[in-house]
Amino acid sequence: MGTVHAPMPAKLFIGMLAQDTGLFQTCTKRLVDAYGQVDMRSEVLPWEHTDYYREEMGSDLRRVFIFFDRLIDPGELPSIKHFTVQLEQEHASTDASGSHRRVNLDPGYITEAKVVLATTKDFPHRIYIGENLYAESTLHYSKHSGTYLPVEHTYPDFRSQYCRVLFSRAREKLRTQLHGE
Repeated sequence: MGTVHAPMPAKLFIGMLAQDTGLFQTCTKRLVDAYGQVDMRSEVLPWEHTDYYREEMGSDLRRVFIFFDRLIDPGELPSIKHFTVQLEQEHASTDASGSHRRVNLDPGYITEAKVVLATTKDFPHRIYIGENLYAESTLHYSKHSGTYLPVEHTYPDFRSQYCRVLFSRAREKLRTQLHGE
């Protein structure tokens, strides 16, 4: 018989996508105020994986990931996603055709076993997590390879060697925080 117990704390991260890279600093300040200090960040990367955001956000987009020192309860993910949606709306531009995001903020968390993303969209591989939101496990840690590996539905940028190494480095920080290793 299984025993119910609290989940292990997880490492929060936010993926940011924008044309104006100044928004990365602006949003990071608000996120730090809400979730604590950043202990790791990626390089600012060109967004070359898909044209999905082009109509809404334009071309020449850039991507950055930030990782937080304070660990979270995975159950906090819905409220964090709502906060990031609000932050996106605060920075949106409005013209005759409507409101357009200028920054896309994707929160998620890392455990020793997986990388999880929050989303507003339901698909067969996503699980409802409450507050009208869903989550997907997008990278799975392989002890054999010593890194996170993509699964069938993993987004193209998360499949990249750069991201897999980045998230594996964040996993090592998490392990140190959890186990003192």
